[in-house]
Amino acid sequence: MTKDLVLESIADGVFTVNRSWKITSFNRAAELITGWKRQDAIGKSCSDVFHSSICGENCAIAQSLYSGKPVANRSIFVKNIDGKQIPLSISAAPLLDHEGNVIGGVETFRDLSVVTELRKQLSRRYTFGEILSKSASMQRIFSILPEIAHSESNVLVLGESGTGKELVARAIHTSSRRNKGPFMAVNCGALPETLLESELFGYKAGAFTDAKHDRPGRFASAEKGTLFLDEIGDIPASLQVKLLRVLQEKVYEPLGSNKPVKADVRIIAATNRNLQQLVQEGIFREDLFYRLNVVKILLPPLRERMEDVPMLAEHFIKQFSNQQGKDIVGISDEALGILMRYGFPGNIRELENIIEYSFILCHGGFIRPEHLPEPFAPKSQESPHSGPIPLHKPLPLEEIEKQAIFQSLERNHWRRMNTCRELGISKDTLRRKIERYGLKNPFGEDLGD
Repeated sequence: MTKDLVLESIADGVFTVNRSWKITSFNRAAELITGWKRQDAIGKSCSDVFHSSICGENCAIAQSLYSGKPVANRSIFVKNIDGKQIPLSISAAPLLDHEGNVIGGVETFRDLSVVTELRKQLSRRYTFGEILSKSASMQRIFSILPEIAHSESNVLVLGESGTGKELVARAIHTSSRRNKGPFMAVNCGALPETLLESELFGYKAGAFTDAKHDRPGRFASAEKGTLFLDEIGDIPASLQVKLLRVLQEKVYEPLGSNKPVKADVRIIAATNRNLQQLVQEGIFREDLFYRLNVVKILLPPLRERMEDVPMLAEHFIKQFSNQQGKDIVGISDEALGILMRYGFPGNIRELENIIEYSFILCHGGFIRPEHLPEPFAPKSQESPHSGPIPLHKPLPLEEIEKQAIFQSLERNHWRRMNTCRELGISKDTLRRKIERYGLKNPFGEDLGD
């Protein structure tokens, strides 16, 4: 009676399941959090009640049995009786009788809705447009971006590949008075000179052999909006002159035409190259450099803002979960620790690629070290039987217990006393379970200690 009163009075939800995964108890807090009435929940499969993001192969109770240790403070999502997603922090452990037999499992859970909302409010302080950062260097950039956006000055965004230069350009456009107009992007390093000129300025019919119709260029398409010229350091010398004319006189001439066309376009350029050095080498025009370099934004590489890695990883996980329909809720502390020790030469784009790769191997729950690509993923040196068998549907607790005992025996080289100490059971209990499950030592030896 006292135990029941305690369970009913605590704020955390508590439920238990039997060996068949049927709910056997459900406290008052569990009712309040999930919306399920106790009498309706008891007797149902726990997956039918919770619709959890870790049901199946990532079941917390099952994993606690595999490891022989409780699972604590795992963040997941469940659906309440109305289908609304609720963030929870859960802990799970097996239920054993006085002889060490598994009779079920117990799970406690805490509603994190308030915490999640506060976290969202805090995260808004770390965003500008689609750019995410809490680093001091990026926060300084965030503080000046509104003023830059409201001006009409040309902007030069500098930074290594993968630092998010186009995101900055889009954020400036979205916050500017030109946000009703188009945003057009051109990678100046991806096209040969002849194609780049027609891509930027368009052409008239007959300008060259295949030009059967007039075609507007990106300047025309970006009219009253913003034109983003990425990899501006790769633009050929002949086009530098024409681009300079647009910046100075706000006019250009399409290929095959000698009639100037007015351009009401704001220019944002970006490069990962050292333009001042290119000017000194005579590769880039000095007058064009100064026309572009009215406002300069230097984006730091990810290795100089490592405090952003957890936030960015969580952002990409949410993004890919929505795209792929997978119920992956986060990245484990172990996997995140591995990434935090990496230098990210490919910057944010490389982190995004790592998370996308992990989605191939991770089927739900949390991204773990073994889901990361090489060289991050740990090299397994264990026997084929030493790890948990993937569970696409929850196995019976009896089968999980059998596997857990077998794996413990293997880890301890079939020394029974060591196995008993690891599992926290008596030698007689271990003997009965070995006989019950028909477990055999593959080496044929019977090591008692």
